[in-house]
Amino acid sequence: MTTDLAFTVFRIGFLVLLWLLVLAAVNTLRRDIFGTVVTPRGKGRDKAASRRKASRTRRKETKRTSTNPLMPKDLLVTGGPLVGTMLPLGEAPIVIGRSPACTLVLEDEYASSRHAALTPQADGWWIEDLSSRNGTFIDDERLMQPRQLRIGDIIRIGQTTLELVG
Repeated sequence: MTTDLAFTVFRIGFLVLLWLLVLAAVNTLRRDIFGTVVTPRGKGRDKAASRRKASRTRRKETKRTSTNPLMPKDLLVTGGPLVGTMLPLGEAPIVIGRSPACTLVLEDEYASSRHAALTPQADGWWIEDLSSRNGTFIDDERLMQPRQLRIGDIIRIGQTTLELVG
């Protein structure tokens, strides 16, 4: 009697594990086929909030230009689906990847969900690859360790290219 019960429990457990494997495979296929959903940003914002943000941006830019004129001010997308997009560089780090939680969301199937991070330091902006599968390239050289960026450096993530502009 005990062996029949144990065998039945084993069979049911095996079926549950099999179904979990099937559901995990379907979920992975769904994510690969439909890709990342990009949430729209900037719709319906309050005018007062945008004025405050513009005021803060002006103050930051005057402070940045007075301290170091060679410090990059913007990140420009020069290739890929978001070509022409300009992202102002402030004091907050920028995470680049496919995840909707990133600062710059790339619609690039060769980019990882959290691919690279740009971090402001006292001496300039630094870029770091976040253990991405396809790597991050600066001027066609693969990034192996954090590196300081200069104006004119070309960053390639998957099929997307970015450039630091002053």
